[in-house]
Amino acid sequence: MPNTSLPLKPERLAQLEELARRRGKTTVDALDDALADYLEWERQDYQEAVEALRHGLEDVKAGRTRPADQFLDEFAREHGIPH
Repeated sequence: MPNTSLPLKPERLAQLEELARRRGKTTVDALDDALADYLEWERQDYQEAVEALRHGLEDVKAGRTRPADQFLDEFAREHGIPH
């Protein structure tokens, strides 16, 4: 793998070095782990958002919706929010 240099802000580099120290890893390995964890979280978050939108669209198509003002009025009453 080629040695690639990434410009990091000094405070981010310090955080990364601290993470590496706590985990007993090299800075490069700690960065790779953190990036892999973030990318997996982002992938899952994206998939969940797509699924929620798909479900919402199915609800609309099936008529399982109600006017927003009706929902907001009910929500405000249930939570004691003046409106």
